[in-house]
Amino acid sequence: MPVEFRDLRWAIVASQHRSLRQAAEALRIKQPTLSRCLRSLEHAVGSKLFDRSNGGTRPTMEAREFLEDARRIVASTEAMTARLKIRSRGESGRLIIGVHTSLSAGNLRATLLDHRRRFPDVDRQFVDGASDHLISDLTSSAVDIAVVTESYPSWSDRSLLLWSERVVAALPAEHPLTSRHLIRWGELKGEQLLISQRGPGPEFLKLLISKLGALDAFTLPRHEMAIEQLLPLVGVDGGILLALEGATGASYPGVTFREVHDSEGPTRMSFRAYWRQTNSNPSLRPFLDLLRERYPDLSAAPGEA
Repeated sequence: MPVEFRDLRWAIVASQHRSLRQAAEALRIKQPTLSRCLRSLEHAVGSKLFDRSNGGTRPTMEAREFLEDARRIVASTEAMTARLKIRSRGESGRLIIGVHTSLSAGNLRATLLDHRRRFPDVDRQFVDGASDHLISDLTSSAVDIAVVTESYPSWSDRSLLLWSERVVAALPAEHPLTSRHLIRWGELKGEQLLISQRGPGPEFLKLLISKLGALDAFTLPRHEMAIEQLLPLVGVDGGILLALEGATGASYPGVTFREVHDSEGPTRMSFRAYWRQTNSNPSLRPFLDLLRERYPDLSAAPGEA
């Protein structure tokens, strides 16, 4: 005859109260129901577990070891169930986020800090790279969500428009353009521009072409380095690096930041989050809810994942 998990819990409570009436009240059941349960448990294990007398109900000598094991089983099972519930709500587990911009400042940093505060038990892992690579990782399920600056009209799954950031130029501290409060695109002609093959580097190349046409007037050394590694190189090597304002939260020796403007004011790049609707990772939904809370999608249908 199998032992029911409920019977173990009730036996533990009965041993703690030493009174079937008090134990039944604590369990919010009738005393005869508890009494039948204990007799059924004794029959199942083939041993007397409780001595019953006018003075109360006490565990037998043989029952003490059994009840100690029962406490471990119940505690372990309840903890396992609680962890499963937490994970199913997305409050724990692992979330892999694809990013291709600096986290030293800006909206992405603020969003990630808010997410960590709300869901401290979620193990967040980050993958960086060019936007094309991150979208490819998203398609192959290597990441759960990708936050990138490039727009992908061919993407047929879910996305959410987020924030925009100003384009800045990281200049060597002694560069003549540091005397300006801002830089015009035309003033970058003839300069050595450091370009990262990772992160938003490809988007900056497209931006340069859209603003200035052909790139013949530039020296464009390209590096397989993340922007955080290239920024110190600005102060050492003397080139200019295009970045987004999220990169300005850290200071680098010999590096000064200036906004880059066109005739309409600061140049900005918009960020968008991409994910697959069929992604079953429970930790993804709370992150999406947080993004929608901070950056509402007015075009989305209610309850849309």
